[in-house]
Amino acid sequence: MASGKTPPTDWLETANAFQQNLIQQWTQVAQAFPGAAAAPQPGANDPFAAFKAFMPQAGAANPFGMAMPGMGDMFKNASGQQVSFDPAKLLEIQNQYLKDVTGLWNQGPSAKPEGDRRFASEAWASNPMAAFSAAAYLLNARTLMALADAVQGDAKTRTRVRFAVQQWIDASAPSNFLAFNAEAQKKAIDTQGESIAKGMANLLHDMKQGHVSMTDESVFEVGKNVATTEGAVVFENELFQLIEYKPLTPKVFERPFLLVPPCINKFYILDLQPENSLIRYCVEQGHRTFVVSWRNPDESLATATWDQYIEDAVIKAIGITQDIAGAETINALGFCVGGTMLGTALAVLAARGEEPVNCATFLTTLLDFTDTGILDVFIDENFVKYREAQFAQGGLMPGRDLATTFSFLRPNDLVWNYVVGNYLKGETPPPFDLLYWNSDSTNLPGPYYARYLRQMYLENNLIKPGKMTVCGEKIDFRQVKLPVYIYGSREDHIVPIGGAYASTQVFPGKKRFVMGASGHIAGVINPASKKKRSHWIGSATKFPKDVNEWINSADEQPGSWWTDWAAWLKPQAGKQIAAPKTYGKGKTYAAIEPAPGRYVKAKA
Repeated sequence: MASGKTPPTDWLETANAFQQNLIQQWTQVAQAFPGAAAAPQPGANDPFAAFKAFMPQAGAANPFGMAMPGMGDMFKNASGQQVSFDPAKLLEIQNQYLKDVTGLWNQGPSAKPEGDRRFASEAWASNPMAAFSAAAYLLNARTLMALADAVQGDAKTRTRVRFAVQQWIDASAPSNFLAFNAEAQKKAIDTQGESIAKGMANLLHDMKQGHVSMTDESVFEVGKNVATTEGAVVFENELFQLIEYKPLTPKVFERPFLLVPPCINKFYILDLQPENSLIRYCVEQGHRTFVVSWRNPDESLATATWDQYIEDAVIKAIGITQDIAGAETINALGFCVGGTMLGTALAVLAARGEEPVNCATFLTTLLDFTDTGILDVFIDENFVKYREAQFAQGGLMPGRDLATTFSFLRPNDLVWNYVVGNYLKGETPPPFDLLYWNSDSTNLPGPYYARYLRQMYLENNLIKPGKMTVCGEKIDFRQVKLPVYIYGSREDHIVPIGGAYASTQVFPGKKRFVMGASGHIAGVINPASKKKRSHWIGSATKFPKDVNEWINSADEQPGSWWTDWAAWLKPQAGKQIAAPKTYGKGKTYAAIEPAPGRYVKAKA
């Protein structure tokens, strides 16, 4: 505060300067758009110049491990042409912005950044300049998103623009910077600078480990307090280990149960703690349970292909599970990409005239890639060609790149929240098993990944009868007639509910679709004993093409979907027999090592 001036005078001078700066910025933006109220300045031939000045430059990461296109590309449609705006809409946005700026100015030091938890603490409310800057940020953020929504063009172009603008908005929040974060400043004062010292130590620690800490990783150890369900590895090859779990009931169903988790993450998301372990739940239900534990690829798997993962892993695991249990058929479950691979394997086996799987469960799985949600933002012909060229001679997609960039699908929750807590406030995030798993990343073989991008995400060939050939067989899901249980999470941002539901249109046999609350992981890992969240059940025979039509007719049920699924699976499992006393089968499939095995402990 300047000497000799009263607080109101000092406030008015500071706020006036800030106000003039806001108006100047808006004038520059407004003049840059043809058709806006203010005419373009001479030479302003790029209507997106002002927008691009604020946006991230090329090099920002995306969930498929590729640098985000420069903002010039993000403001182009599929034909490479600049997208346009509705002049009337721009004028409306400009007028609203000037009205809101005036309202903010009139509030003066009483302005409050309402409706955003980042600015909810008392420290923001008690600091007029901090509160005003946060309120101004929220105003500008609303305006930028309104501009993004005003883009004219195809749906994909509009989504790409909106995504890019949202990334910049989230990154530029005043809460992300110590110079503007009133809460972090107050803590620094209250702790006499100790929080800053701890924040620097946390930053150095995270730089050394290569990722932002989301939890206290020192608390967890795979096999000690996560992935603890008792079992043994009974088979391994270069791609996977097969784990058999110790029965917890005197009798088991004669038809064994195989789980295929996604190879993009480690299997123990299904076995975090005894109380939230889907694997343990299966064992408790009396199923003789087997799980695929994927190897974390190194350079020795740099040339591994999609076909190898289907033939030498999924189909292999099905056959070994049959052999060990002496069962004519087994039941199987696939989760996320594991479900895509299980579905592919079933189609390959059907093409060969083989039906070793009696029924299958698909959890948050894409088979029809028409609706891929926000991930579609990054997939186009040029991107896929780039990846195909990169991995033409093999290579690895680093797990850390995939893990970090998936976090940027929800940056405020999974990135900036921890940047603020860890570094600005000097806090250690509390222990959380799910976030520990989320940070324990896995690599992917480049050729596997490139084919997955083209055949599924770009061209959606998996569901086109005869279009895609895998393991020498043409894929046709019309031949896969087994009963299926299909689950989708209502708020899933990786496998949208419409994408999960689309599998009801793929399988011709008996099916059951259930929708659970929450997202991709929390919706699936929802133990029945907790009695949390809801699930929705619709008709057992009617599956309209539009998921919204199904949702409108479905009935909400309290608690986890696990109990509904267990009731569906039980009659598919056959009669009960005495539980085995040993793991595996003779010397052919003898126990190699205790669960969870070596493969899951390898770091990317």
